[in-house]
Amino acid sequence: MKTRNSAKDFPIVCVGGSAGGLDAYRRLLKNLPSDLGVAIVIVNHLRTVATMLHEILPSSTVMPVRLIKEKLDIVPNHVFIIPEKRDLHVLNGEFRLKPISKPWGWPDVITVFMRSLTQNWDGKLIAVIVSGYDGDGAEALCGIKEVGGITIAQKPETAAYPDMPESAIASGCIDYILSPENIAKEIARIAHIEKAESQVLSDT
Repeated sequence: MKTRNSAKDFPIVCVGGSAGGLDAYRRLLKNLPSDLGVAIVIVNHLRTVATMLHEILPSSTVMPVRLIKEKLDIVPNHVFIIPEKRDLHVLNGEFRLKPISKPWGWPDVITVFMRSLTQNWDGKLIAVIVSGYDGDGAEALCGIKEVGGITIAQKPETAAYPDMPESAIASGCIDYILSPENIAKEIARIAHIEKAESQVLSDT
């Protein structure tokens, strides 16, 4: 279990998706309170097509939505979007971008980012897999659980393309299988527990 030893100890929610993901991102964000004290990182499984999510998603949330740049500071109550053609990592409370390590075939950007989180983030980890082709992210889910994180897959019948959630479920390391709306409720529940625990620690 991770120990809290820095200011960067708030939860990160990694939301990984691909085809059909936009619908899931919108439904999740519309039902997610903006003051939970978590950072939402949307890792869309794109290789070459420029993302427009940072322009589209502000209509679904009052939280600031930012396209990730190198060494961008990770802060709570924001939505962060991975750019195309990049692998995403975290280090010293900042995002780090590297050239995509798998330029051909199905990208594994979700898996890469989740593995970086397990190694370099002190706060609670929540991994969410939504609609998309292939199985990006599935290989990293057991690692998220090993460090005390929570894993969630979109209920396949609510996904436009259920391959990615089904691969996540097949990993055997999924805690919850929920619709996007109920994923938002579960994130809020976990965030409230984390806030309460942090308050207890600060009072002792």
